[in-house]
Amino acid sequence: MALGATACSSDKDSSGGPGGSGGSRKDDKPSAAPHGPKALSKAQLKAASFTDGQTVGKYTASEYTLGGPLGDAYTADPAGCQPLVSLAGEVGDHDPAAQVQRKVDIPDEMLGITVDVTLRSYSDGDAAEVMKALDKAGKDCAGGFTEERALASAKYLKVEPAEAPDFAAEADEAEAFRFTILDVKGKLKLYEYLTVVRSGSTTLAFRGEIPGTKDMGGIPQDIMTAQWTQFRAA
Repeated sequence: MALGATACSSDKDSSGGPGGSGGSRKDDKPSAAPHGPKALSKAQLKAASFTDGQTVGKYTASEYTLGGPLGDAYTADPAGCQPLVSLAGEVGDHDPAAQVQRKVDIPDEMLGITVDVTLRSYSDGDAAEVMKALDKAGKDCAGGFTEERALASAKYLKVEPAEAPDFAAEADEAEAFRFTILDVKGKLKLYEYLTVVRSGSTTLAFRGEIPGTKDMGGIPQDIMTAQWTQFRAA
């Protein structure tokens, strides 16, 4: 792949890099090179992401006018559940080297599905660590946690595994979750979905929601597949 992603292989270390600390070296001299695949630049991520106005079936991608989704500023209590809320560097444990975010929805449908699509590249094997933290949070926080927002709190009642995308076998790792959330007034149950896949130093995150109590049933496969295909082709 032109973007420097690595395919799944048995000689990968726990950080996701080929060879890594468990691999053999041709000499015993210390190396200044970080473990794991090289982080992609913002320009490379932009080339691999949806463009503003690009259509995917009935959906349209657009750039965020205010820099990103509001959820990127939310935090979790307990803190170990944070990966399920946001992977943004400002609130997460791992700072991405670069990121590009897009919103995908049906422009004229006020009560329709909205999917936040974020491509992030990481240095020093941090992409694999992000996935490890996601997996742990999914297990540790299955019984629920609190999402702290700017002016209110939302209670996650349940975290459940969701169906992985069709192309998951092509990625290095994939995590998918279904959230049952109590609205801020404590009356209605809402449903959101999060799917994150890793390819080398890059994670592709898809977070989907719909206004009201309807269960959207998962992130639309055509959105995820189109973004994955574009990423692989860049």
